[in-house]
Amino acid sequence: MEKINLAVVGVTGMVGRTFLKVLEERNLPIENFYAFASARSAGSEITFNGKNYTVIELTETSFDEHKIDIALFSAGGGTSLKFAPLAAKSGCIVIDNSSAWRMDENTPLVVPEVNAEDIRNHNGIIANPNCSTIQAVVALNPLHQAYDIKRVVYTTFQAVSGAGMNGYTDLEEGLKGNSPKKFPHQIAGNCLPHIDVFLENGYTKEEEKMIAETRKIMHAPELKITATAVRVPVFNSHSESINVEFNKNFELEELVKNLEAADGLIIQDDVNNNIYPLALNASGKDEVFVGRIRRDESVESGVNLWVVADNIRKGAATNAVQIAQWIIENL
Repeated sequence: MEKINLAVVGVTGMVGRTFLKVLEERNLPIENFYAFASARSAGSEITFNGKNYTVIELTETSFDEHKIDIALFSAGGGTSLKFAPLAAKSGCIVIDNSSAWRMDENTPLVVPEVNAEDIRNHNGIIANPNCSTIQAVVALNPLHQAYDIKRVVYTTFQAVSGAGMNGYTDLEEGLKGNSPKKFPHQIAGNCLPHIDVFLENGYTKEEEKMIAETRKIMHAPELKITATAVRVPVFNSHSESINVEFNKNFELEELVKNLEAADGLIIQDDVNNNIYPLALNASGKDEVFVGRIRRDESVESGVNLWVVADNIRKGAATNAVQIAQWIIENL
């Protein structure tokens, strides 16, 4: 396999460091590696594949000075809006973890288990979806293919790591009795139905992201979806209650087999032995875990799912690296 030159932008952040871990585990064929970050982090050192690298300040000329084939971005929307087009212009393919390009009509929004072929239509930038959306569509896609989804109701229970290091610190400090700095209220011992900003319609931006991104990834622009996103006092891994109504009827046993056969899913559903997906068990893993699979008896054809995944790995870093792998193997 031909080797590539790869860069990570935002290498010192929580997702950036996880990029490095996942890249090492998956052993991508990397010839030259570049670690970029802001001026504040420039000059520090990171270790990747047993070698030390000095962090380079990201500038407008970075992608002209270095021949880079693929760049993984996780440095915020403003950085992505400014630098991703510069990278793409230089011939680099950007896989961006921010929300900056997700709903751009010329930018594919990709979860490889669901819509990898959309990568072929990139114009130099590929968007990584929101963490809560990624795990949801991995579970929903095989069901949509089999039974034609009519409506989805999301209720999320999202870990503080989804808010970055400051969110993580708020929970740590809150457990000691200290006041929050990231969240508007104490998160320790609490649940906040408030992720991102509130919009005029009463939904939060996080909830609207899940709705719009699910439709785009699954190529279902008219799909009826509603969402409530909740921050919970869990350090890592998002949990989601997903209620799904179908246009077609189903047999529950067959539905479970469809989920078992899907890429990237692990079924944990033995309630008699207290086996179901748990945030603690999903942490550090790349798969999406599904359990509590049961018919919704309030509608003609519906099901309830409990879906759990590591939001920093599958919800961010792993999904981006999977996109990079697909590019290397297919493009």
